[in-house]
Amino acid sequence: MSYCVNCGVELETSLTECPLCNTPVINPKELYETKKTSPYPKAKGQVDVVKRKDLAILTCIVLVTTSLSCLLLNLFVFSKSPWSLFIIGACIILFVLVFPAVIYTKLPIYISLLFDGVAVGFYLYMITFNTASDQWFMGLALPIVALVTILVEIFALLLRSFPISFLTTALYFFAETAFLCMGIELLIDHYLNAPLRLVWSAVVLTVCAVICMALITLLSRRRLRDAVRRRLHF
Repeated sequence: MSYCVNCGVELETSLTECPLCNTPVINPKELYETKKTSPYPKAKGQVDVVKRKDLAILTCIVLVTTSLSCLLLNLFVFSKSPWSLFIIGACIILFVLVFPAVIYTKLPIYISLLFDGVAVGFYLYMITFNTASDQWFMGLALPIVALVTILVEIFALLLRSFPISFLTTALYFFAETAFLCMGIELLIDHYLNAPLRLVWSAVVLTVCAVICMALITLLSRRRLRDAVRRRLHF
């Protein structure tokens, strides 16, 4: 049994409005169900995923077209200097970076990182055609690229050989940062025929050594490690 919400007259169940004041009869259950329904369709659309093969073809076409266009412009229009080598070298680096991610995903990460280092070295070598001498390449650029490539390879090896966590990754990073800075300073001193000694890299080495010792302490003390993880939420 229900009553009119306006005048209080008793209503029959079949009535849709009050016979006295013409107020519409609303069922609270129907109102609740109406609010629950969404005006938007429940079916979700999905865009077709781009195939890796098509993406690889598009990437190769864009890089090859860019390289050839710049080479032709350099040969027949702006021929005062071989500036197109910068663009071609950049396209080669992009291709090497994209190759393991799009074209051939089964390539081992160590070979991929080695190819990256070779591509960067080749790009720097192409720059020598726009400089008066290539001594900077053989004496400084190439050794630094080789050093960075070796350290990156070691970093990848450590991440794959030992359990990965935020603390261990940070430990490897700061340790290799110290070695990288020391190596760069020693290579610069050797290139300039200066005495081999650590100056600015000694500061980096000191900071990284303190951080590494703190991380090693955290990793060796389980209770301390768990306490830090709970407080820093990692």
